[in-house]
Amino acid sequence: MTRFEDLNLSKQLNNALADLSFDTPTPIQSEAFPVVLSGKDLVGIAQTGTGKTFAYLLPLLRDLKFSKQVNPRILILVPTRELVLQVVEQAQLLTEYMSVRILGVYGGTNINTQGQEVAQGVDILVATPGRLYDLALNRLLQLKSINKLVIDEVDVMLDQGFRFQLQNIFELLPERRQNIMFSATMTEEVDELITDYFTNAAKISIALSGTRLDSITQLAYPAQNFHTKANLLSFLLSDKQVYKKVLVFVASKKIADRLHETLLPRHGSELAIIHSNKSQNFRIRAIEDFDDGRHRILLATDVIGRGLDFDQVSHVINFDVPSYPENYMHRIGRTGRAEQQGTSILFFSPKESEEKEAIEALMDYKIPLKDFPSQVEISNTLIPEERPKDKEINSAHKVSKTYTPGPAFHEKKEKNQKENQGGSYRREMAKKYKKPRTKGGKRRK
Repeated sequence: MTRFEDLNLSKQLNNALADLSFDTPTPIQSEAFPVVLSGKDLVGIAQTGTGKTFAYLLPLLRDLKFSKQVNPRILILVPTRELVLQVVEQAQLLTEYMSVRILGVYGGTNINTQGQEVAQGVDILVATPGRLYDLALNRLLQLKSINKLVIDEVDVMLDQGFRFQLQNIFELLPERRQNIMFSATMTEEVDELITDYFTNAAKISIALSGTRLDSITQLAYPAQNFHTKANLLSFLLSDKQVYKKVLVFVASKKIADRLHETLLPRHGSELAIIHSNKSQNFRIRAIEDFDDGRHRILLATDVIGRGLDFDQVSHVINFDVPSYPENYMHRIGRTGRAEQQGTSILFFSPKESEEKEAIEALMDYKIPLKDFPSQVEISNTLIPEERPKDKEINSAHKVSKTYTPGPAFHEKKEKNQKENQGGSYRREMAKKYKKPRTKGGKRRK
């Protein structure tokens, strides 16, 4: 078995890994290390929770020489602000014994302040695509010294509509650079990006999305509606010995807020919530409180939860079945990390049965069903999103499907039937000069 000491790392990196109690690399780290070190372009397809961040940080840091230059040499792009902070933190842990300047930039904060921080000098820049592009356009950041580009969670970036920014960022970077990309799924858009901007990229596939991880025990409970699910969730969370650190995924910001309000009376002091409508400081504080154990329960949406690395999550609870099967894999990957055991629980209503079956088809695995606890109240109350839509039968504004409009009740007057040919002056000039004149004496080619 390969160990970190076999990778010929620097003394400083080995000391940092020893402080973190890491001695054995994960498969993606073992396979990516020599490729990144060789300078070749790399595409890594690996499920979340497999150690992708260290897979590119370790070889990049091994060859990073001390420099006083101002402009960054390594650029790491990630889809969310939370991931920027996470990657910066992990890079700082690895460079504890090195003199490396690391900076994270993201939207929602003052761009001029970030420009001033960049101007003080940086070796590794971690950024969201939107803020990086804005900094470059405002001439607050020079990208001419970038020789290593890392794009992590690229499938999420493309899902969020960052394709335009990514293409423009590629055009701003030096042509001679090493490209490193990590994605949990290989979509057509990801493949197009590789074809357009990568050169003879080496491909590594580890624990593809849909591969069931042995470190995660999966269970499913049938629950017919929101309030029944909320009652079940509250019942499970009451066992603090088993449910030590729980990440709850919901389908939308509205559902997250409603569930938070429902759980507050019983679990208020242990409960945190995070989604994109919350302020940046609120989101950072919620993540830190959950990660440090000050809050036992965190409610999150898919966009926020993707890629975040929390320490020792005992359970991931899917309050709603995700529309895309791949998102289920990303969700449950928050537990069972770093060779630890974790549990994933899926709540599903009759309307969500098809989505559940799609997840099982992706994994080629039937999620074991648990009997609904008899102690939990089954509610018949529906939230607005669950109520059937009322159809207006006799609407005054409803047009009959059999109605066909007839002709107008009178013909147009003769003067209104003429075709508008523009002004007479323009027609005369067109006859005289063949081509219309333009301002400034210029002629059309």
